Amino acid sequence: MVKLVHLPAAIALCLCLCAVDPAVAATAAQPDAAAQPDAAMVLPIRRLADFIRSGDDRYLKDTFADRDVTIIENFAPYAFGGPGAVTLWARNMRMHLAGQTSLSYRFGPAIDFSRTGSTVYFSLPTTWRGFDHGKAFEEQGGWAFVLVKQPKGWRIRGYGWAVVETKE
Repeated sequence: MVKLVHLPAAIALCLCLCAVDPAVAATAAQPDAAAQPDAAMVLPIRRLADFIRSGDDRYLKDTFADRDVTIIENFAPYAFGGPGAVTLWARNMRMHLAGQTSLSYRFGPAIDFSRTGSTVYFSLPTTWRGFDHGKAFEEQGGWAFVLVKQPKGWRIRGYGWAVVETKE
């Protein structure tokens, strides 16, 4: 069975909540259709996906920005922000994943990559596969990411997740 889901306003909301400093926004770069994030930019995203896949907290180390993190997800309370956002999100993600096993993910090529100084934005198509309470599933979706460069590397400042198709 294929279930099509329209892209929710979560991506737009995430972008609003993850807005950068107005001075940075005024000098924003135009997206380069051919540009892709480099391996250092993708690293915190792989750690994020590995946390979701495994539930192992060690993957959260050096994944999110030191402050001002905003996360939009498809589980309550849907918008995670402010102090403690990552801790609340991680706890709720574990509850969301209860009954899911053998999770795996595959990223497609990034879309709409742009960079302004130490901030980047891009969308990342992603396929999740696994079992939900013993029943195989595949979920097609996409993340909209805002990353910031911090002293120890790129970190996720915000993201929004949107499911575009599910298959059972």
